[in-house]
Amino acid sequence: MTLIAGLAACSAGGLSAFGGKRASPDSPFAPGVNTRKDAEDGVEVAHRLMRAGEYELAIRAFNRAALASQLDAEILSGLGSANLGLGRLGQAEKLLREAVEKDETHPEVWNNLGVVLMERGKLAEAQLTFRKAYALDNGESDAIRDNLRLALAKSENSVTIPDQEDSYKLVRRGSGDYLVRPAS
Repeated sequence: MTLIAGLAACSAGGLSAFGGKRASPDSPFAPGVNTRKDAEDGVEVAHRLMRAGEYELAIRAFNRAALASQLDAEILSGLGSANLGLGRLGQAEKLLREAVEKDETHPEVWNNLGVVLMERGKLAEAQLTFRKAYALDNGESDAIRDNLRLALAKSENSVTIPDQEDSYKLVRRGSGDYLVRPAS
């Protein structure tokens, strides 16, 4: 008797959703998968995860996107940016350099490479990288301009400038910024 009551309770909740019937709105179970709709773009999912600060999940999403299409500059840049967010500076630098080799027309990728170089203490190269990003951007991005100013200030007067690593800004392809660390 109790087994029948338990099965009846399950069928009224979420299990009926698997049979094609719609689950009730107050059901605690997740809805079923709608196979008639197109899947969400993997790169867009990865960018959303980056905005949420979920860098490990973003790396997985970028890797899935690369398997689905190809390892292009946007995916390499995203992987490098996610690794930077996790503090993996060596991996981030390698991936961002590969992204720049594949497509050197995106100022966001140059900016993110500059952030990595600043984090690694390569001030002269970071300064040149930010200049390249600023030139490609035509001075339109506040984040790139601020990063260039910081690199110039640190390289000109590194003794009197306090360590301002928390103010670097990571820029994503398209619209929006990724903040590696909150500004102090």
